[in-house]
Amino acid sequence: MFADRAKIVIRSGKGGDGHVSFRRELFVPNGGPDGGDGGRGGDVIFEVDEGLNTLNEFRHKRKYAAENGEQGGKKRCHGADGKDITLRVPEGTVVYEAESGKVIADMSGENRRQVILKGGRGGKGNMHYATATMQVPKYAQPGQPAQELEVRLELKVIADVGLVGYPNVGKSTFLSRVTNAQPKIANYHFTTLTPNLGVVDLEGADGFVIADIPGLIEGASEGVGLGHQFLRHIERTRVMIHIVDAASTEGRDPVDDVYKINAELKAYNADIASRPQVIAANKVDVIYPDGEDPIQRLKDEFEPQGVKVFPISAVTGKGVKELLYHVKSLLDSIEKKQIVFEQEFFPEDVLIAENLPYTVEKLDDGHTYVVEGPKIEKMLGYTNLDSEKGFAFFQKFLKDGGILEELEQAGIEEGDTVRMYGFEFDYYK
Repeated sequence: MFADRAKIVIRSGKGGDGHVSFRRELFVPNGGPDGGDGGRGGDVIFEVDEGLNTLNEFRHKRKYAAENGEQGGKKRCHGADGKDITLRVPEGTVVYEAESGKVIADMSGENRRQVILKGGRGGKGNMHYATATMQVPKYAQPGQPAQELEVRLELKVIADVGLVGYPNVGKSTFLSRVTNAQPKIANYHFTTLTPNLGVVDLEGADGFVIADIPGLIEGASEGVGLGHQFLRHIERTRVMIHIVDAASTEGRDPVDDVYKINAELKAYNADIASRPQVIAANKVDVIYPDGEDPIQRLKDEFEPQGVKVFPISAVTGKGVKELLYHVKSLLDSIEKKQIVFEQEFFPEDVLIAENLPYTVEKLDDGHTYVVEGPKIEKMLGYTNLDSEKGFAFFQKFLKDGGILEELEQAGIEEGDTVRMYGFEFDYYK
């Protein structure tokens, strides 16, 4: 079964906690703190694998987690870092945040490897907190918590040209004639259940890639039939070949077919519908001479709109060469720009935004305040206070989160001390 969609849960590794311990050696009184730092948690990484063309790997397993970092140890021993987990996907896979539907990563073009979730930073051991006034620190920094996300994976094939049209109009036969692809061909609706790719080689010109998109029908953009499941695969194409049954072997009007399929493309994505298009009037080898000429009808209707019509026979090859060279000229006239889905969702942005609790407590000495709670712990875990940018973010967090206001309401004055999980700060307005 062809799998081009999957929904999975990914989780990075938690950072190991810093360790609290003290040197205990013979003849070494007051040895001091020697608790080591915790290890870094593993990252969740997505990587393009050229050997894959489906998302089948994600059909039977839903949860993927990197390793947690180990806790720090005695004698300044650093905890082991957690191992990263690398998820391999075919080129063209787009990673979405499941709830919002926003793009996290597009694994195509130059983006071959991307860290989606970063592992938690390891907490500092108590050896870092010894000062002249605090020589026996009995606390260490907790490891940064893990990140977890539910993501949706969608494979959008990468091709220059998309073949669209009703079922059974000859798209698969056309693809098998002009490329090395070997799709299954039969006289049934929706015989093609996978988007097939093929490379067109032209004499004296560079080739291009064609994607045969499984048959669309009226209402596909609203979920009718099977074609709607594959509309995503034409999002990266630059030119459309619209194949119609000029012989009306199934009783449909080819002119009406073009308008209906174009309406479905527009309903799905107006940008796709506006891209250059060519009409391949197929099955001219079985058109009967009596009655109105369907080729002329198609030309009279669409060529004034700038859409060229080519009579072809996918079975015999008649007219196919002229069609392909025209498509190549259209591609050459369009700027060759990789269609990439820009990142809209940044996992790190939601880490501090959660409405987590915290407390503000004034100690008996009247000049020391302790601020604790999951919100504070998480913020400290994800912020590097040693950098100017990190400290500025920390100050903004205290102000925007209402923590400074609560400290002022509790009676804090200039020069008073604020403690937060092993950190101490002097308060100044």
